Order: sequence, then structure tokens, then C-alpha cells
Amino acid sequence: MNDEGELLQEDTTKDEVNETEASKVNKLRRTRKKVTKPHVCSTEVGDMDISNSNDCTRDINQILITPQLSSRMKHIKQAMAKNHLQFVRFEATDLHGVSRSKSIPAHFFQEKVVHGVYMPRGYLELIPNPRDNEVNHIRATCFNSDIVLMPELSTFRVLPWAERTARVICDTFTVTGEPLLTSPRYIAKRQLNQLQDSGFSLLSAFIYDFCIFGVPEIINSKTISFPATTLLNNHDQPFMQELVDGLYHTGANVESFSSSTRPGQMEICFLPEFGISSADNAFTLRTGVKEVARKYNYIASFFIETGFCNSGILSHSLWDVGGKKNLFCNSSGVEQLTVTGKKWLAGLLKHSAALSCLMAPAVSCRKRYAKESKDLKDSVPTTWGYNDNSCAFNIKCHGEKGTRIENKLGSATANPYLVLAATVAAGLDGLHGSDEVSAGPDESADLYQAKPSEIPLKLEDALVALEEDQCLREALGETFIRYFVAMKKYELENEETDAERNKFLEYFI
Repeated sequence: MNDEGELLQEDTTKDEVNETEASKVNKLRRTRKKVTKPHVCSTEVGDMDISNSNDCTRDINQILITPQLSSRMKHIKQAMAKNHLQFVRFEATDLHGVSRSKSIPAHFFQEKVVHGVYMPRGYLELIPNPRDNEVNHIRATCFNSDIVLMPELSTFRVLPWAERTARVICDTFTVTGEPLLTSPRYIAKRQLNQLQDSGFSLLSAFIYDFCIFGVPEIINSKTISFPATTLLNNHDQPFMQELVDGLYHTGANVESFSSSTRPGQMEICFLPEFGISSADNAFTLRTGVKEVARKYNYIASFFIETGFCNSGILSHSLWDVGGKKNLFCNSSGVEQLTVTGKKWLAGLLKHSAALSCLMAPAVSCRKRYAKESKDLKDSVPTTWGYNDNSCAFNIKCHGEKGTRIENKLGSATANPYLVLAATVAAGLDGLHGSDEVSAGPDESADLYQAKPSEIPLKLEDALVALEEDQCLREALGETFIRYFVAMKKYELENEETDAERNKFLEYFI
């Protein structure tokens, strides 16, 4: 944890927990042990006096041992005292990747770590008042029930942009202890576990574009917000410097930032990390950039003023399970993908239609797929190439990072956990399958043979592709797929377009 300060010498009195509550907590823990592994699991607190807690410490390979947990909680309490914290946000992602949180007074934090924080399920699943004919596979009693936010203590950070406040990212469970099957973070963790079970790990980082607008002005009875044009040449450094420094103190390391192609448009690149951390960093940015922007009388938006979405690229490479060797890098020194890399790419291409539904999940997000085409088509070819930023999958072999693939299907409004999960699922299918990649511009045509893939331009067609993709249905879960499709159909049928619903309403923007 960055800058947590000097150790606090004062110990905190342990909570007394009755047998009923202890059983509930242990059930939550046992459930998570079945679906998580050390580098992606939720972290429990270990300095609480909980009866029958042997399940939490029985297997050192499944969960951190009690002294380590006690140390982590001790450091958290020290940070809370040092920074005179008043509140802690328990944050979870909804299906759109937007932070939904409950803030609690800091002196209740230890208690809530044990018991969790309750939140209405509808806050995360986002279909208001579902009727039987709209979401017939989800019972209203289930939709209107509470869920439990259980914190992952390793994500505890003091928020530089919020006064005397910290945050912790949470995993979501039902009140009976089962993981919430529609939780994007749970789905991403599950796919990372599948990857680890296959003997691999993923090093990844997100690259986001976003726009900075000035405070809206009323001109001729219309509310208009102009781009902050001073950012075009990086003249307004204090805003970006405060954002980057704040992200660093929340554990999200920024490799670079720059002005992009439009007035007020910025690009921010994170350092690659293994596991779930890359998606956690992106999740942190999506909230942090809006909070810092308010301090400068700006509005941060992931939409461009023309209604297009900004891009959200996932740069990633496949490594051995120990994180020692990049399996995309060719040992011969030739700047081409290895056989393993080509199989991974084949999986991405094969599932690109369904992937696009999750990575460009709104009408405006899909406009960018056709911006180069003047023909009225229902789909466009899925392209890939070496060092070609116009391709959907851009393979970069240069630089100190080694060979990596940039998945450029994504928009900045996509849920980063779903982008990560779907990319891993498609890549794994490529590794386990026999499909090969069609030749790129720099390779001879006899190296690969495959059926060309297409990206639907209409969201309705992309939803069909997702529903028909058996690999992604199995990997992400039937429950999630059905709910995601139902949510998108609801939005389309009710004409809740992004530009109308979200412009200046501080949801996506």
C-alpha cells in the first residue's frame, strides 16, 4: 500500500461475534474458497475473534494465514488513524462498470469487514422494476432482494480526492453466501482461475481515452458544454497531475498520459499488472477522474461531443503461471507471435462478434467500428496486424514490454471486468482449439487458414451473436448472459440511448 505511514502502536479491542453470525461468515468464506485462488481471491480479516474459523486458515494455498491477515488489518487501522478517516466506501461494480457504493462511518469498519454491507440487488443489476415479460428468467423476489458486499482488504486505499475517506473494492454475495452470478468481478476472477488451472497467467493494462468539458453553459436556451481546449497541448497540467498522483496513491500506477486527437480529449495508460489488478485500476479511474474533474470545474466524460464513445483498449500478454516468461515472445528474435500467441489470437478472432457485444455495449459505442467505411453494411471484417493501430487486434512486438496484443474492440464505457473476462475466455478457447489465424499483412498466406470473422454494426445483431456463442455462454455463465441480454434489450426497447440518458448526468460521463 502506498504511503500508509508510520505504524500505529495502539491495538483495537476485538469484536465479539455470536455463533450464528460466525456461521454465516464462515459459509461466505467457504463459498469463496471454492471459486478463488490466492492472486485473485477476496481477503478476509484475521484479527477478529470468530468461533469455528478454522475453515479460513486450514489451507495455506487457498487463503492467507491468520498472522498475515492480522497484519493487513493492523496496517489498515493505522492508516485510518493517521489520516483521521471519517468514512469508508464499500464499492462494487454494476453491470455497466460504474461504481455503486455504500459509505460507512470509519469506526464501524471492522464490524462491517466481518458481517459485510447490505445493498439492494437492483442497484447492481440495473433493470428498473422488471416485469415478467421483460425479465422472465429472474423472479421479482430475487431481483428485489438484498446482497452482501464483502471487502477485499488488499484494495483498501485512502482516497486523495475525497476528504477523510477511504475505499475498499468488494465482491458480492447473496445473503445465503453464494457468489452473485451476475457480478462482473466474480466472472473475471473465475476466468483468471481457469487460466491459472491451464498453466498460464495474464499480464494486462488498460489504455483509456476520456474527454474533459467545461461547466455547461446556456446558449439560446440550450445547455452546451465546450471541450476544455487548453488540455489539447497539455497546458492544464495541474488537473492531470493531481489525477495521476491520486491514482498512484490508490495503487493504480500510470505509465503515461497525453492529449489525444480532439480538444479536451486525453489518453491515460496504466502499467501492466498480473491478475485482477488491471481491471481494478480501470474501475478506480472511472470514478476518480470524475471526482478530480469536479474540483477544477470540469466534467469528465467517456463520450465524445459527437456522440461517439472514447476507446478503452486492453493491452495484454500471456505468461507462464509463475509470471517468468512471456509466451507471446518469439525466442528467435523474430518480431512475430509464437504458436501459442497465434492460437490465442485465433480465439479472439473467432469470438470477435460476441466479444464486441460486451466491449461496445451501446449503440453509440458501435459507431466507431464503421467510421472508416462509407458502405452501408451490417458488419465489418475483424482485422489484425503488426503495429497497426487501425486493426481490431494490434500486435506490438517493440518496446521493453515484449510482445503483446491490444484488444481494441472495447470502448471506454465497457465494464473493464467483463472486457478482461471475455478476452481470457476467448483466448483460452483458442489455446484449447484447433483453429488457426488467417494471414496478416506481413506473413505468407500458407501459414494460416481460418474462416474470416465479422463484427456486427448493430447492437441487436451483436446480442444475437453473444447468445449463440456457446463458448462465452459457458465461460461467463448462463445466468449472466441471459441477464445482460435482457438488460440491453430493455434499453433498446425503451429507447434509453446513451446520448439522451447520460449526457451531463454523471452516470457514464
